[in-house]
Amino acid sequence: MPRWTIAFVHFTDRLNHRVGRFAMYLLFVLMAVLMWSTVTKLYGRPSLWTLEMAQFIMVAYYILGGPYSMQLGSHVRMDLFYARWSLRQKAWTDAFTVFALLIYLGVMIWGAADSLAYALQLKWDGLIPEIGRLERSPTAFRPHLWPIKSVLFIGFVLMFLQSLTYLIRDIAIIRGEEI
Repeated sequence: MPRWTIAFVHFTDRLNHRVGRFAMYLLFVLMAVLMWSTVTKLYGRPSLWTLEMAQFIMVAYYILGGPYSMQLGSHVRMDLFYARWSLRQKAWTDAFTVFALLIYLGVMIWGAADSLAYALQLKWDGLIPEIGRLERSPTAFRPHLWPIKSVLFIGFVLMFLQSLTYLIRDIAIIRGEEI
């Protein structure tokens, strides 16, 4: 395999490892928000922001932790036949499924980018975009939506990059090489 592909695989693995380890700690933030919600409800003064913030934190936890989970091989896999196959047969199957995943993630990135641009109300005037009125949630709390939509976009890009590393590794196995 070319050196740049090996460097890309190692860079992506390190990046997703760090982001995934950060995302693991979002669970503690989520627990603190939910605990605050419980305490304020007990004293008759429920907070407006806790439900929506808990949802946003859960989305960030799930989306940013996905590439790390994929890296660790923690995703659910039906291996009725897969476990008995040779390494090369597994690589062929994985390459096909990862290629399909890349197409799916490409569509998700496109949708997330479009949604983020809408949340920022981007207007293009030449090469530099101009930010318009920022989109807000229609709830009582009314938070800006661009932070969570940015997390979605970044998470899908990271998952796309991690999927590319899997495809590169599968191609290396099919060629009889190892990264």
